[in-house]
Amino acid sequence: MATKGTASQTEPQYAEKYNTVTSLLISQPKPEEKSPYYDMELKWGLKIDWRPFIQVAAVSEKEFRKNRINLGEFPCVIFSSKGAVDNFFRLVEETRARVSQDTRYFCLTEAIANYLQKFILYRKRKVFVGKRVAEDLAHYFNKYKNEKFLLPCSNLGSTEIVNYLEKLNINHTEVIMYNTVSADLSDLSDVFYDVLAFFSPQGIESLFDNFPDFKQNNTRIAVFGNATLKAAEEKGLYVNIKAPTPEAPSMNKALENYIVKANGPK
Repeated sequence: MATKGTASQTEPQYAEKYNTVTSLLISQPKPEEKSPYYDMELKWGLKIDWRPFIQVAAVSEKEFRKNRINLGEFPCVIFSSKGAVDNFFRLVEETRARVSQDTRYFCLTEAIANYLQKFILYRKRKVFVGKRVAEDLAHYFNKYKNEKFLLPCSNLGSTEIVNYLEKLNINHTEVIMYNTVSADLSDLSDVFYDVLAFFSPQGIESLFDNFPDFKQNNTRIAVFGNATLKAAEEKGLYVNIKAPTPEAPSMNKALENYIVKANGPK
């Protein structure tokens, strides 16, 4: 990925320069619905591009069968992402598992629960929705704690969820159904953006997988979450924009707060 300017990311005053921002690359898929990023783009006359830095590679039916797991034997399934939903129902079909219509689904967010409607007849008595983390579903976990829970996940695992289930003594099985890998970003080798926004440590890893000699220079780095912050700093990046914070609970708010300082108020 191209860089611009000669400023070093290790300069003490790097973050305080607030160079004008005209272009951003968001390392996620472009939202299909209305998004505050679109409003920000119009308000500030920005160029905002969307490009996932990571992609999902499905675990094959043959590889999955090595687990000797019958997906129809679990009356409770926990979904932590849309990818988990996709691959669970893909493997249900490929393995011809008989999943009961009474299976209960525990979704970490409302967005995941809404997505689940692509695959099942949605009924509130069998779909339980959290706001963001496993603790939001504590009441329902405890209510059905004598049941067997299945946790579909990627090769990265679901450490926080597993730790919480163990704390509650929930009988659960974690199964890898897909792998999260770096996307091919070679077409961006000669492209420059003022800001790169990352939402996971894997996004940072993908940047350096694709561009091992990446130099930050005048590029501003935005990160969401402490794990992403740690990954960026371990790679020697200077993080200019952080979320969530009390002042910026979302990435788009953190970016706008920075742009106000860099470009001047609108």
